[in-house]
Amino acid sequence: MSSSNLARLRCVGGAIGLCTLAFTACQYDIPITSAPTRKVQERLLGDWTSADGKEKLKLRSLDDSIYIVYYDGDLFRAYHSDVAETPFATVQDLNSSDRKYAYVIWKLSDDGKNLRLRSVDDKVVPKETKDSATVVALLTKNAGNPELFGEEIEFRKEK
Repeated sequence: MSSSNLARLRCVGGAIGLCTLAFTACQYDIPITSAPTRKVQERLLGDWTSADGKEKLKLRSLDDSIYIVYYDGDLFRAYHSDVAETPFATVQDLNSSDRKYAYVIWKLSDDGKNLRLRSVDDKVVPKETKDSATVVALLTKNAGNPELFGEEIEFRKEK
C-alpha cells in the first residue's frame, strides 16, 4: 500500500486494520510488539466492505499468527499486539520501501458481521517514538484516554 493509503488505514482505527480511510495517519518506524500476542482469529478472515460501500478490505491468514491485508490494491502484514487488555494490531505496509507501521484497534461484533477499526492518534503516541517498550508504555498509560484513537470506521462482512 502506498504511504497515503497506509496512513488512511491506520486512521480507521485502527486496528487491524484494518474504509473510508480518508483520514491521515502516522507511520511508525517500529511495531507495537515485535511478535504477535495471539493467533489469527478465523472470524476476522474474509472480505469486508465499508458501511458506505466504497472501500474493500480482504483479510487472509499467512500462517497461524500473521494476517495478510489487501486494501485497494495494496498489501499489508498485520498481527495482534494486545496491550493493556486492548486488541491492538500492528499493521505493516508491504508496498513501500520503508515498510512503516500503523497502530490500529479493532472490535468485532458478537455475530462476526461488523468490524470496527480506529487508529492510534500520533498526538498521544508520537510517530517519533523509537522503541516498542515506549510505545507499549504510552498505550498502557493512555488506555482510558478518549484522545488515544481517531475516528471509527465500520466494515460489514460480505457473504
